[in-house]
Amino acid sequence: MKRPFMLILLLISLLNLACGREMGEVERGKASYYSKDFEGRITFNGEIFSNRKLTAAHKTLPMGTIVRVTNLANGRSIEVRINDRGPYIGGRIIDLTERAFGRIADKKLGTIDVSVQVLK
Repeated sequence: MKRPFMLILLLISLLNLACGREMGEVERGKASYYSKDFEGRITFNGEIFSNRKLTAAHKTLPMGTIVRVTNLANGRSIEVRINDRGPYIGGRIIDLTERAFGRIADKKLGTIDVSVQVLK
């Protein structure tokens, strides 16, 4: 019983490493922000979601990764911590909290073109 469990943990760890990005690597695409409907729900890593935090969802980056998200239209950037999975809408690479999105763009825009750089 213990052996299959350890094998599963090893495979999950290897998958997490394979999906990780090198420090400094940059990805470009669309960013959006979470709706108010997610407030208080549990994120992928078990935290309670809050739109007041500086966190984000990414499809493949390891939980806890710190990234710099830069709005390509105005050059403003914000550092956020990955604590959730998503976004699941085509063409989007990152979902920010309302607070993080509002620091780099007008929320009325809904989505923006960004670069996402892995910091640590």
